[in-house]
Amino acid sequence: MSHSVRPLIIATLAASVMGGAPAWAASGQSEQSVNKSETPLLVAAVNPNSYILGPGDQVQLTLFGQDNLFPTPYLVLVDGTISLPFIGNVPVAGRSIGQVEQDLNARYSRYYKRPLVTVILTRPRSLNLAIAGEVRRPGTYPIDSPEQIPTVTQLIQLAGGTTQSADLSRVQVKRTGNEVESLDLLKLLTEGSISENIDLRDGDTVIIPPSDSLNLADSDLIASASFSAATSEPLNIAVVGEVYRPGPHTIRPGSANVNEAGEVGQNRGGGTGREFPTVTQAIQTAGGIKPEANVSQVQVRRRSRNGSEQLIDVDLWKLLQEGDLKQDIALQQGDTVIVPKGEGFTAQDQVTLSAASFSPATIDVNVVGEVTRPGVVQVPPNTPLNTAMLSAGGFNTSRAKKSSVQLIRLNPDGTVTQRKVKIDFDQPVNEETNPALRNNDVVVVDRSGLTKFSDSVTSVFAPIRGVGGATGIFRTFF
Repeated sequence: MSHSVRPLIIATLAASVMGGAPAWAASGQSEQSVNKSETPLLVAAVNPNSYILGPGDQVQLTLFGQDNLFPTPYLVLVDGTISLPFIGNVPVAGRSIGQVEQDLNARYSRYYKRPLVTVILTRPRSLNLAIAGEVRRPGTYPIDSPEQIPTVTQLIQLAGGTTQSADLSRVQVKRTGNEVESLDLLKLLTEGSISENIDLRDGDTVIIPPSDSLNLADSDLIASASFSAATSEPLNIAVVGEVYRPGPHTIRPGSANVNEAGEVGQNRGGGTGREFPTVTQAIQTAGGIKPEANVSQVQVRRRSRNGSEQLIDVDLWKLLQEGDLKQDIALQQGDTVIVPKGEGFTAQDQVTLSAASFSPATIDVNVVGEVTRPGVVQVPPNTPLNTAMLSAGGFNTSRAKKSSVQLIRLNPDGTVTQRKVKIDFDQPVNEETNPALRNNDVVVVDRSGLTKFSDSVTSVFAPIRGVGGATGIFRTFF
């Protein structure tokens, strides 16, 4: 007979003589034991070196070669212990499964040669994790399934994903006992450093701080990350400054069409589901830029979760000239896009801006007076005056004054300016003889001097014609 099992036999015989079960057997059937008829749910996916046991966990123990030593699973009691045969109460709370196995091997070495104890988590307790900072839905998250104990990025996804203000290089995980883990999730995105995406434990709090300044390349990286905020929800943002419809707007993923200046851009849809509304889309939704918009100094004002404010500089001129897509940054809930007014635009600058996708497709110009087709004509932004005249059919050759026209413009401050412009259809775009037009400009083509005289004579003699001319007058009075 093996010497290592002699204590077990002696304890069993003593119990039978005393007419009861041994103390360790009684404790083994206490409130922490589970009915044998229950089928334990083995959670094999739990990492024994990372999962930390606590009150409420249920574990199944086995000792190699001693199949009947642990007949039922054991529940970790509120004091953090389990009561086992021979060795009594064993503290397990706050330890990993691997650490508990090592401790039990040492304790049972008094009774067995080279014991090999295996601990399997069969029914976990509900875990509580917390996340704060730059995520869509900060707060606490109970986790019921230990095989799905999340990593840092998985918890971020549960919390709705990161905002565009997140500084992923300074993520912290605060653990019980004042332990703090510092993580750089940008390394995970740029270098594939999986070690930055650690497994979480019960009671962990993940903190994602706001960035002090935004790197445009990082912004695109954050927006495309698998744990960034979902894009299916519309964003409430504001666009102010040199756009046709400043104010609050609701935008959705996908580009917008701006068919006419002053109209709200219509979403085309067709987004991939991972697209974020961007600066240019916000401008499109706000009706497009005005001719005097300084697109090289656009700013995005963004407020972080802690109340601090960021001003992000965006140069859309680089986007137009160099194709620098980093300038068209992704927006987030509550952003304000500021489009300032500029000066000193060249004719070529105006042509470039009018062709931009975030300019309106057309503007309205009212051409009235002596033209072939008077009325409103729709032309591209910054269209020169000569082109608008031709769109209205050109001069009425028999009646129009062809040397000059009147240009009437409603200014943003509510004032109205009126000036005479000499007409020369051979001139390129220039402010003196062929200025670029703006939305709602009015071009007045006056009558020639001969036409005015003819119209005056006609108005004088119209009453006479109405009574039959000179013969009618004679008959009336005589």
